[in-house]
Amino acid sequence: MDNRGQLEKKLDQLAMYMEKMKLAQYIDLLHNPRRLIWVNLIAGIARGFGIAIGFTLLGAIAFLILQRLVGLNLPLVGDFIAELMNYVQESKGLRP
Repeated sequence: MDNRGQLEKKLDQLAMYMEKMKLAQYIDLLHNPRRLIWVNLIAGIARGFGIAIGFTLLGAIAFLILQRLVGLNLPLVGDFIAELMNYVQESKGLRP
């Protein structure tokens, strides 16, 4: 009987883990291809939108920090950053 009790305990733990993983909902999702495609499409759009916003904000913050460093007239660093900013502005077409 001791082995049977351990087996029942293990089965109960397995059932609890499967409930936590929401395995049944995952299997239902796999059996419904339209819903799977829809969920992945929405997730992809949200992920792409988040990446675009995050990259834009980080780029703007980096650009502001570089502008401030150029204003400090630090030797070597200031010249390098000034050249970098000139290159960026030329590539945007802001300077001839």
